Amino acid sequence: MTAWEDIDRVFLDMDGTLLDLNFDNHFWREFIPGRYAQIRGLSLTDAKRELEPRFQAMEGRIEWYCLDYWTAELGLDVAGLKQEVAGLIAVLPHVEDFLTLARQAGKRLVLVTNAHRKSLGLKMERTCLHAFFDAIVSSHDFGVPKENPEFWRRLRQTEAFDPASTLMVDDSLPVLRSAREFGIRHLVAVRKHDSTQPSRDITEFPAVENLLELIPAKPRGA
Repeated sequence: MTAWEDIDRVFLDMDGTLLDLNFDNHFWREFIPGRYAQIRGLSLTDAKRELEPRFQAMEGRIEWYCLDYWTAELGLDVAGLKQEVAGLIAVLPHVEDFLTLARQAGKRLVLVTNAHRKSLGLKMERTCLHAFFDAIVSSHDFGVPKENPEFWRRLRQTEAFDPASTLMVDDSLPVLRSAREFGIRHLVAVRKHDSTQPSRDITEFPAVENLLELIPAKPRGA
């Protein structure tokens, strides 16, 4: 596992790392197809059959994360619809504890997300996690997603981080591979990213069930 004392900067993903991915999974897999079916006069099954390949074609591209893109593509107010199910937005267990302890340890905390700024704003409004961070970066600021190594080059121009002393925590294996290709040394995956799904078996990267596992235990008597 990561040597905590070797880390001076922590990059944290949002959806599936800090926040329960159940919100996004439900929104894109059930709620959006349901609304799309209504306006198109389709059954839910037919709507899913039509949308799933369109979604898959955009995975790993900046368009997949862009609410404006999907609003135009689907004829739906995607940002507005997110407000309707915002009650599902939830912080994963022990996240606030981890963020508090990391700040106390003097780590620079940076939220590094593929989320569109409209989605990011809604989630920060709901959770107030923004108060923990020294900086918040959306891949839309750079026009490339985290899956693209170019993202990290552009991030380094604004964050000036040392890859050797930076920790990146993410639930996305393609994102962690991209960070590894760039040279970020400390990489950790999240196994339990959706509270409604079983934990994933991850062997490619060190992995944790929750972020608090990253904080070294204090010796007895300390």
